[in-house]
Amino acid sequence: MEIANLVISHKKASIDQIQKAWHGDYKTLLDRVMSFSNIRECAILLTCNRVEVYVYGSGTIETLRKFARSMGVPERIIEIHKNGETLEHILRVASGLESMMVGEDQILGQVKDFYSMGKEYGSIGEVLDLVFSKAIQVGKKVRNRTKINKGAVSIGSAAVELAERRLGTLAGKKALIIGAGEMGKLVAKAIAHKNLDKIYIANRTLQRGRALAQEVGEKAIAVPFDKVEKYITECDFVISATSAPHYVITKSMMEKIMEIRKEAVLLVDIALPRDVEPEVAEVEGVLLHTIDDLREISRENLRRRLKEAEKAEKIIKEELEDLIERLKELKARNAICMMYSHADYIKNEEIIELYNKLHAKYGVDEEVLPLLESFANSLIKKFLRKPTVRLRQAARNGKPEVVDAVEFLFGGVKDGISKGKNEKIEKEQNSSPNAGNEAV
Repeated sequence: MEIANLVISHKKASIDQIQKAWHGDYKTLLDRVMSFSNIRECAILLTCNRVEVYVYGSGTIETLRKFARSMGVPERIIEIHKNGETLEHILRVASGLESMMVGEDQILGQVKDFYSMGKEYGSIGEVLDLVFSKAIQVGKKVRNRTKINKGAVSIGSAAVELAERRLGTLAGKKALIIGAGEMGKLVAKAIAHKNLDKIYIANRTLQRGRALAQEVGEKAIAVPFDKVEKYITECDFVISATSAPHYVITKSMMEKIMEIRKEAVLLVDIALPRDVEPEVAEVEGVLLHTIDDLREISRENLRRRLKEAEKAEKIIKEELEDLIERLKELKARNAICMMYSHADYIKNEEIIELYNKLHAKYGVDEEVLPLLESFANSLIKKFLRKPTVRLRQAARNGKPEVVDAVEFLFGGVKDGISKGKNEKIEKEQNSSPNAGNEAV
């Protein structure tokens, strides 16, 4: 059994390619991956800058390639990692080292959200539970012990920084923020202290727009969503960040606006799917930027945060070693529980068969059953004690093939051990007088 992940991110793919890399809702994607018989567990991350699929099972690499092909994703834009590389990658993702805006806080919240969804839908089991729990813990630790998340690191704040560069200054300018969701809030937070003349906030739900305007301050005003065209005409720049499935700003709309305006206008589209029709860039006087244009800001941020990233790397290295050891222990424990579970199944059958024979030949009653079960339990514990010790040693010493062989012999891909049964069997093992003695 192995852990692997498929990555489609801003490092190799454009926003359009990332956007086209999934079809259907989150649950549908999970179901498609889990439909492969060799996959036991799955978790998926879907953000503006990445699509990542994490799986635990057998033959994972080929399965992920098949999945990518089924989604129509070109081979050239994907990365596939396995085992240690996968574990290191998710720790880096949660810590913000793989983000376009290095050190951004938003990704940690997204990892938490998708982890919770995976658990809710039942696709995350013991292994990915341990992996993602550790990733979230490491993400928090990196942010607490370094300054990697200080400064303009979110997509929203980077969009504001880009606008400031293009316009020279934002002081005295008028801005329109379209969308009062998570990204809109990030933009509003970043723009609040730039000494603008007016900040208009347009959202489909006017009440939500008003709530955000109140957070931003007295210069912020919520405006009706259907009046967006009017306020684009008045503003110096627009940052659009809705979750609409269609274009909010079209070429025809901007052509009308530019007939009225006397000055150029800056549009920054940070939505996914895009809010601004790409052909808008063809309209004279319109300067359009998308998430793709934030790459240079990302590179500059990376250079400024190099020392902090180095500190984060050290933390990740230490935590990765700990995670690998914990996974080894978990893998050995599951294999051991498979042995005991199989033995327990046979024991129950044999006890009933032996009791029936004793009852028929000697007339014994059911009072003998506890004695038979006690004897069988003692025999199983003593017989499996040495294999149990050897399995733990194999896991600690980096011999996964030994553990894999036991899983194959006593369980296999389809016969996982539930957490409850795992704990029950361990409790039974530890009740043995010699449970603490690991000498062979």
